[in-house]
Amino acid sequence: MSMAHIPFVPLPRYPDGELVQHSEQFYRFMDKRRSIRQFSDRPISEKAIRNCILTAGTAPSGANQQPWTFVLVKDPGVKTAIREKAEQAERQFYEKRAPEEWKDALKPLGTGYSKPFLEEAPYLIAIFVQKYGVSEDGSRIIHYYAQKSVGLATGFLIAALHQLGISTLTYTPSSMNFLNTLLKRPENELPYLLLVVGYAPENVMVPDIKRKQFDEIAVIL
Repeated sequence: MSMAHIPFVPLPRYPDGELVQHSEQFYRFMDKRRSIRQFSDRPISEKAIRNCILTAGTAPSGANQQPWTFVLVKDPGVKTAIREKAEQAERQFYEKRAPEEWKDALKPLGTGYSKPFLEEAPYLIAIFVQKYGVSEDGSRIIHYYAQKSVGLATGFLIAALHQLGISTLTYTPSSMNFLNTLLKRPENELPYLLLVVGYAPENVMVPDIKRKQFDEIAVIL
């Protein structure tokens, strides 16, 4: 559909007097978000997860091409296969290629090549970048700013899940090519990351990390 034929609707907005209050509330809420590496087997409504993926699909994208594919994995057998392939790649990385600086940086988090969360969590969402589109006649369609667009959509997805009290972990195996084979994705799709999705266990403890303050991350000119 050309721009000339797209209908336009009013853009909703908060009254000016409410902006500071709402922005403060949202910031405080998002500041409570933490990545976790242990997940409960407590079930989560698939419909809720699907709505969060739809929310991710509202993210801005280059030329509105929406160059993303979200594969929602809930089958235990598929999750086991992903874990096996991921740990195989991670073991090789940690034992042969990982620099000592990287290992030292991860020590406080207690991470290694074992990834039990890939089976423990009720859902995995494999996110793919569509490097290019394919028209009905098989010709390629150039996708503009595809990586950046998928990064934005991933942020929307994490925020949508956090809003429901659902925890996540962004996980990128040292090699992700196996995801195309296991999840039967076409060659025009590039694995971007695995998002591990589920509830945190009861009484879970998370690092008391501190985020940088405004003057450390922003400049006003």
